[in-house]
Amino acid sequence: MPGWRGRVRGDPLPWLLEPDEAQPGPRYFALRDVVGLAPDDPILAEARAAIMASGPVPTILSAQEPEGFWVKAGPSYDPKYRATVWQVSFLAQLGADGDTPRVRAACDYILSHAVERNWGFSANAKPTGFIHCLSGNLAAALMDLGCWEDVRLRAAVEWEARAILGEGIASAEVPDASPRYYKSGTSGPLFACAANGGLPCGWGAVKALAALTRVPSQQRSPLVQRAIATGASFLLGKDPAVADYPFAYGNRPSSSWFRLGFPHGYVADVLENVQALVAAGHGRDPRLRDALALIEGKQDSQGHWKLEYTYNGKTWVDIETKGQPSKWVTLRALRALRGVYGD
Repeated sequence: MPGWRGRVRGDPLPWLLEPDEAQPGPRYFALRDVVGLAPDDPILAEARAAIMASGPVPTILSAQEPEGFWVKAGPSYDPKYRATVWQVSFLAQLGADGDTPRVRAACDYILSHAVERNWGFSANAKPTGFIHCLSGNLAAALMDLGCWEDVRLRAAVEWEARAILGEGIASAEVPDASPRYYKSGTSGPLFACAANGGLPCGWGAVKALAALTRVPSQQRSPLVQRAIATGASFLLGKDPAVADYPFAYGNRPSSSWFRLGFPHGYVADVLENVQALVAAGHGRDPRLRDALALIEGKQDSQGHWKLEYTYNGKTWVDIETKGQPSKWVTLRALRALRGVYGD
């Protein structure tokens, strides 16, 4: 059997496409990304409306303050995973409609409060708070929520690319320069991050690449194009199935690389890594062979993937059950497989 169906042991589509008030998102995304319905198809519009009517999205929005933030005003990175930056990222991943007033208010709040003038998205509205995982997550979410035309988002994306490449940015050792890297945050080019002991961070690279590849191809500046190439080269410089990217702590890669989950926070897994590389045009790269085998090996006899990593108990709403077959993880796997093998 050709295409992605030849890589799946069963037929998970009927399961993903069934109406589900608890998790309406997978039906919408499966119709859009796997079945391939046209954007103006009324069935797709109906599925999108269901996301706003039941399940996690209304619960998250019910905790939003009238001004557009969650928990506390400002950039609001803390508390994990209930503050504003997390909710914008989760809403996008869950399929929220960016044209609805409360979601639009959340997007505008982030763009007004979490973009530092010289650095793009920041956890504290200062350049010391710029980290690639946060910047990538927010940029990707805001593009998914329909904000690409906002000049603040476009500027933040350009700064993400510049931070990767190091173009026009001084070393952290030059304290009077502006802009410059900071030892407390992004500490150098090529995804160097204080959270990883100043070494390049694989998680940050995945998040940044996922964001930059969302920029419409015809609108990618030369800077963004070079940053995409640099990010893909870095991630393919190691076997994604091993994920032995530089790490400053412990004596082996984080086990989180190998546990597939939903939604994404700052942690990245092998499936998100593959998805980002597929979006960058490397779906047929032989260096993805072992990673694809690892992903395919995690499915059960019905072509379902389990939820192995979760933020349940830390968020406004629990999403599925850890250790059980997951529509969300299965959807992620099918997106990746379709991106590599086609229909």
